[in-house]
Amino acid sequence: MPLRRILLPVDFSERSIGAARYALALSRHFDSLLTFVHVLPPLHPEYGALEIGGSMLSELYRNRLDQAARELDKYMGEEVAGTRVERLVLEGDPAHRIVELAHGFGGASVILMPTHGYGPFRRFILGSTTAKVLHDADCPVWTGVHLEEAPTLDAIPIQSILCAVDLGPQSARAIDWAASVARQLGARLHLMHALGTTPEGDGESVLQWQKTVRDPAAEELRRLKSAVGVEATDNVESGEATKAIVSCTTRVKANLLVIGRGSAAGVFGRLRTNAYAIIRESPCPVVSV
Repeated sequence: MPLRRILLPVDFSERSIGAARYALALSRHFDSLLTFVHVLPPLHPEYGALEIGGSMLSELYRNRLDQAARELDKYMGEEVAGTRVERLVLEGDPAHRIVELAHGFGGASVILMPTHGYGPFRRFILGSTTAKVLHDADCPVWTGVHLEEAPTLDAIPIQSILCAVDLGPQSARAIDWAASVARQLGARLHLMHALGTTPEGDGESVLQWQKTVRDPAAEELRRLKSAVGVEATDNVESGEATKAIVSCTTRVKANLLVIGRGSAAGVFGRLRTNAYAIIRESPCPVVSV
């Protein structure tokens, strides 16, 4: 069950409300336990330079905790009626506590959070907390600027899923996760691999490139599809990885893009530029597995 439990970090912004409605739609479809969590960072970086007594600082922090608990208790109000919801207020570094909490849930959990980009520059900004969670979390992370534009709660607009893999060690896991979600949503599944190169030169050079680069990649993608046991189209695209994946996402009209994130090498490895660029540029939400 890929969405047994959904963890939604909440900062009470308009962007997090959109993500919360998206999480609600998924939770109701999958009968997931939805966990709202707000993490209150320490006061010291903010107030350390001020001459405030320790007891006053402690009281100020307790007041903030109490206020956050009250706000989280009312969060989304009647919209969550009939949904299994729990609410947690934690203290500490937000990214660290979010990842720590998710790992405590087990491998079937997913963290859902927006990128927290701003205005016309939102496609070029990945919030620091989101970036840290993507780097450190072992469980899937569902994110994207599109979570701000939440669907209505009576439908989940996912009819087509694209799973882009680098053919590395994490590829089978990403395909398996995408296939499981596709089956439960009744969505079409498409697999693709971006070569990162483009054939150059005359006809003979192109044929040689196809034989040594494209054909082996296509064969490995078909092998992975067979090994995992899924029904899906498979596509091998040339060109720069981010552009190729975004183009394929648009072509197959994907409502969800799944990429592998946990491998130490390859274009989707942790802290790799391509993975972040894909999340920023994707025309649909992205799940990093």
